[in-house]
Parts: sequence; structure tokens; C-alpha cells
Amino acid sequence: MANHASALKRARQNEDRKLRNRITKTQVKHLVKTVRQDVAAKSTEAVQSKLNVAKSLIDKAAKKGAIHRKTAARKISRLAKLVNTLKA
Repeated sequence: MANHASALKRARQNEDRKLRNRITKTQVKHLVKTVRQDVAAKSTEAVQSKLNVAKSLIDKAAKKGAIHRKTAARKISRLAKLVNTLKA
């Protein structure tokens, strides 16, 4: 365990960030899952609105540093591609 005050503070900050990142990642996973389920159910009107919400949440997660920016771009791209197959 850390002995210096600055190291103790850093450990506390890391724990807070870890919890915050886990919450954000879980929200992203759940939203991606609901979009995929709606595509499987072929509900076109619900999919587009949920896709927009998912894009926003994924971008915010990348901005906060919870996920890498290229991971966010890949997730958004794959979701959009999946939704576009529903339109065709």
C-alpha cells in the first residue's frame, strides 16, 4: 500500500475513476445489446432512435477516456452497418 500522501490520493483517485469507467462501459454494453436486439426483432422505428442514443453515449465514453477513441469509432461503425442492413 502507498505510504506518501500523494500516493494515497492517487490510489483514491484511481479507485473513483475505475468505478466511473465501469459504470460507463456497462451502460454502453447494455445500449449496444438493446440496439442489436431491436435489429433482430426488425423494429425499424425503435432502432434508429436507439442508434442515435448509443452513438452519443459511446462518444461520451470515449471523450471521458473510459474506452479508446478507435474502439468507440469501431463500435459506432458496426452498429450503423447493422442498422443499415435492416433498411435494405
